[in-house]
Amino acid sequence: MYPSEFEYHRAASVKEALAMLSRYGEDGKLIAGGHSLIPIMKLRLAQPAHLVDISGVRELASIREVDGKIVIGAMATHRAVETSPVVRAKLGLLAESAALIGDIQVRNRGTIGGSIAHADPAADYPAAILALEGEIKIEGAAGARVVKADDFFLDLMTTAVHPGEIVTQIAFAPIPAGRGFAYLKHRQPASGFAMVGVAALVALGKSGACETVRVGITGLGAKPFRAKAVEAALAGKAPAQAIAAAAHAADGIDALADIHASAEFRAELARVYTRRALEAALARARS
Repeated sequence: MYPSEFEYHRAASVKEALAMLSRYGEDGKLIAGGHSLIPIMKLRLAQPAHLVDISGVRELASIREVDGKIVIGAMATHRAVETSPVVRAKLGLLAESAALIGDIQVRNRGTIGGSIAHADPAADYPAAILALEGEIKIEGAAGARVVKADDFFLDLMTTAVHPGEIVTQIAFAPIPAGRGFAYLKHRQPASGFAMVGVAALVALGKSGACETVRVGITGLGAKPFRAKAVEAALAGKAPAQAIAAAAHAADGIDALADIHASAEFRAELARVYTRRALEAALARARS
């Protein structure tokens, strides 16, 4: 199918993009890599009269270390995140999740900001961003604000971004030395999306017990989430308790059901992949 008619505008800066969004209101839509928006436009599930292209705003494509944090611009491509030396060295969990997105063509075009703003329930980044406790910067006509990852994903394809606002960057504290991490997913064969994806980050104390445990899960419910029940079940416990802790991965979650998997199967996938991700992260923490 073909999208309905629209006018195309190319912004040269965040300020110019915000001005265009203000001018066009509900008829305006941002486009970056286009992998999320174009398909739904072709299906006419979205019919914006104006597209505001921010792919040329180079200030949004940087990856840099600032005041002890790794700051990734919203226009950084998945491939740039995957291959960035600073991300690979200090945010390995994010680099690993980026490497599992789609295929090489998708990773060369899609952007981290577009992915999280679209908030597809099967997207890969959110699990890692939640486990890494990322902070998302959002800019609008009223100024800039920073939203913690736990407060960013609100519901199915719904985030804390208000109309007329733009996600401009995501900031992370580097993963401290000695912490193990892993991102694993059950891949939908055709699209590569996560039927369930789990990001785990763990640290072992001097006694050998799990001192820090963070687990982000995507694909299971309408929105990605921190698996607090898993974290609580493993924190302060011996690594051997990972299997028992993983059994809580789907606690309190209304699992999605579709042509690819029933709710029961997705819940079981969440438990299995949480165990695997925890075991992989613990193996790294030990080494």
